Amino acid sequence: MNPLTEQELHNLAMNIVGKQLEEQGFEFMAVNSELRKNPQFVCLKDKKLHFVVVKSISYPGDPKDIEFYRSDLNKMKEHALKFEAATFYAAVGLVNAKDYNLPVYLDEEYIVDYDGLIEI
Repeated sequence: MNPLTEQELHNLAMNIVGKQLEEQGFEFMAVNSELRKNPQFVCLKDKKLHFVVVKSISYPGDPKDIEFYRSDLNKMKEHALKFEAATFYAAVGLVNAKDYNLPVYLDEEYIVDYDGLIEI
């Protein structure tokens, strides 16, 4: 059994957020899946530009703990203001469904803890 790599967890989180954005009518202008390179999504909705920063958070991390990323998010918000863009944070918690102490494995069930976009 192979645990998902940091990049694979990031890609999984991006897929979850990307699907939600698509369902909500966002138009993708740019997508960046490179780790630690923000934002992951640059989108248009209602003629307004949106920057979305996606983070995958492995257990026991708490996806609702935004303070851990506050410095990076503030930098992204300053950058977004230059483009008159709204900035959002999307933290996706991922945990092994059978045992929270095990990593998320390829082709095994996992639990998603995601409450949607948080405006910065």
